[in-house]
Amino acid sequence: MRLVQIMIPSGRREAALTVLDGEGIDYAVWEETGRGDFEAVVSFPVPPAGVESALERLRNVGIRDDSYAIVLPTETVVSARIDALRGRYRGNRISREELLARTEDLAPETSTYVAFLLLSTLIAAAGLLSDSEATIVGAMVIAPLMGPALSASIGTVLGDRDLASRGVALQTAGLLLVVATAALLGWALRETMIVPPATDLEAIPQVRERLTPNFLSLFLALGSGTAGALSLVRNAGTTLVGVAIAVALVPPAATAGLAVAWGLPLAAAEASVLVLVNLLAINLSALVLLWAAGYRPERSSETAAVRRTLLSRLATIAAVLAVLSVVLAGVTYASFGTPAEVTVVVGHPDGASVPGLADRIDERLTGETGRDTSVEVVYVTSQESA
Repeated sequence: MRLVQIMIPSGRREAALTVLDGEGIDYAVWEETGRGDFEAVVSFPVPPAGVESALERLRNVGIRDDSYAIVLPTETVVSARIDALRGRYRGNRISREELLARTEDLAPETSTYVAFLLLSTLIAAAGLLSDSEATIVGAMVIAPLMGPALSASIGTVLGDRDLASRGVALQTAGLLLVVATAALLGWALRETMIVPPATDLEAIPQVRERLTPNFLSLFLALGSGTAGALSLVRNAGTTLVGVAIAVALVPPAATAGLAVAWGLPLAAAEASVLVLVNLLAINLSALVLLWAAGYRPERSSETAAVRRTLLSRLATIAAVLAVLSVVLAGVTYASFGTPAEVTVVVGHPDGASVPGLADRIDERLTGETGRDTSVEVVYVTSQESA
């Protein structure tokens, strides 16, 4: 439930109360004794799905932006009369006004955004180099990418160009900052010998995972964007969903930066493709869900123009994703034909080899698993105590 409090401008009291009576909303009214611009304050409870409808009808009778409206979440409303309102306003979708307020909270000031993004990049890069999945996930908890990722979509569907532009700018600049920071960190670690210069970056499992993007990556990003928009609309679970969005963006961007530091342009390009695919898929799914949820500009006269902008943006994103999907398809297809690599270590008193052992193991594994395998047998000299 929500408790809405509105300051009624002078001369608008009767019109406002008529609207609330027509909506079947119970309210309390008291005189306003402030500066004199307002004559009364009205307070009323309403389900989350009814806030937008009530505010729109009040605006139509002159309660506009020069007034004040406060929407407060409430734990409990004890009244048998509230059941009728719950039946009228079904669902958990928050109002357009609450959506904008929550978006502003999720998109921090630029200095805060940069600071947290730098910290998450440093931790994520360390996790990649140490092959620590737990460290990478931990870094995503502080990565502030959910706000910009969703604010761009919210600004688009609501016709708020400033919000949309800021969201796009923060996403683009933020990911470029991640790449640059990871590249600088990788260079510094190699120069100071903290990480041996001869380290094979592509052999680290957590890094290699980001260098082979496939269609599963696309599904992850689409799911993350959908979950992000849904959690915001339903006001639930935004922290955990923010981690999922960050996981889809920061680690591959950090991988691209590390590949630059290691002088691996092809690996940097592969990781960059994954970043771009995930970024576009998150924005695509968020745009579709927010529009399908019924969010529109405050002024109905702007809806047609916003719809055209939305369709144009969706078409552009879909076209770029279609091109990148060719790359994903190639990587996915190639992964199907790549033999599983198996290394067998055999201890022997004098390190002597057993002729044909690798072929026999290969045949046995292929017969049992049905997959092509590539077997390497390594012989080492071994000793046992008496």
